[in-house]
Amino acid sequence: MLNHKLSVEDDENMANVVLHSPSDEWHNRSREDDEGLEQDTWSFVKVQGKQFIVDGNPFYFNGFNTYWLMVFATDQSTRGKVSQLFQEASNAGLSVCRTWAFNDGQWRALQKSPSVYDEQVFKGLDFVVSEARKYRLRLILSMVNNWDDYGGKAQYVKWGKEAGLNLTSNDDFFSHKTIKSFYKAHVHTLLNRVNSITNITYKDDPTIFAWELMNEPRCESNPSGDKLQSWIEEMAGYVKRIDPKHLLEIGLEGFFGPSTPNRLQFNPNTHSQQDGTDFIRNHQVLGIDFASVHLYPDSWLSSSTTDAHINFTKSWMQSHIEDAENYLKMPVVFSEFGVSTKHPGYTISYHDTVVNTVYNIILNSTSRGGSGGGCLLWQLFPEGTEYMDDGYAIVLSKFPSTSSIISLHSTRLNTFNSLCSWSCKRKDKLLQNDEL
Repeated sequence: MLNHKLSVEDDENMANVVLHSPSDEWHNRSREDDEGLEQDTWSFVKVQGKQFIVDGNPFYFNGFNTYWLMVFATDQSTRGKVSQLFQEASNAGLSVCRTWAFNDGQWRALQKSPSVYDEQVFKGLDFVVSEARKYRLRLILSMVNNWDDYGGKAQYVKWGKEAGLNLTSNDDFFSHKTIKSFYKAHVHTLLNRVNSITNITYKDDPTIFAWELMNEPRCESNPSGDKLQSWIEEMAGYVKRIDPKHLLEIGLEGFFGPSTPNRLQFNPNTHSQQDGTDFIRNHQVLGIDFASVHLYPDSWLSSSTTDAHINFTKSWMQSHIEDAENYLKMPVVFSEFGVSTKHPGYTISYHDTVVNTVYNIILNSTSRGGSGGGCLLWQLFPEGTEYMDDGYAIVLSKFPSTSSIISLHSTRLNTFNSLCSWSCKRKDKLLQNDEL
């Protein structure tokens, strides 16, 4: 893997940026470097206007998804893969990881039945949080799935039926009082969990970047969006009452809905406006701190790879950044994006073009202190876990060109964060994309 370093001569205009190699101390972070990390030196990420900030300075980030970390950390024979992944991610300058804080009623379930937990699995999640802290990685923890994988809303509805409730749809998850109480109980347990390794309560741990209400919520039985909107309002308030310190996001894919008919043109297809979500309306809920968007043109448009996918990527991202800035007044995170090796016409060149396109749009936003707060690649794997690959896995050592792109983008953002505090109202010349 080719690492890069940006050496900066911070003159009056903060514009002399020179590319060097090999890696510097940022790329050589190890768990030993942070063994003595004290809680008061690891601050919470906050939102100030349309930007993420840490200690008053901007925090634009490059990150990744790896959903299965808790399950691997539960078993001593696979726990080392979590450390290996975090080491590789840290070396590449990645700073945020999104993963699941749920596994409901499945193999190695965290929650075996409502409010009944497997302590060994919870200790696996404790390890993930503790290990992320050692490698100076922050976590976005999702609390339930819309899909059946790892249980999801279908499992909650199944539990309700087993308790004798009259439920007719998995979307009853969003409206039935008892099912909502099941979810709230999980949220309460999770946020108040005391880490068995660090002895820090989750709601007090700045290692956690944000909580996510649900992975890719949809409520297709109610296209108006009223049912999901009500659920978001209720659950956002509930989370914030327990934990006002952490940021909160919904987990949406970003489809525009009935509240913004003029934006429907940016959706990938007509079906996406019928799934009960509404990007603008949903993110205006009190307690939601930043917007989330996913990006899968090869799934949403067609399975073949064409220039239309690149054009869609650009318009999809730019429209959401514009809306985050002009209407929502908050940061937006492209919390899943990727290209599947299983789709017809896939080439590594096309894959890298998509990744570069996403990164360049983020950099353009960064260069003007915009709402494009960061992006999370779906998904990063360590060597030896390829059998889990859904087609999107990136093993850095086996994708050298992609690895270089990732490392360079990370370095650019990290350098930018260190150079410029947008909130200080400096009038110096802003770094432009080509100067990065």
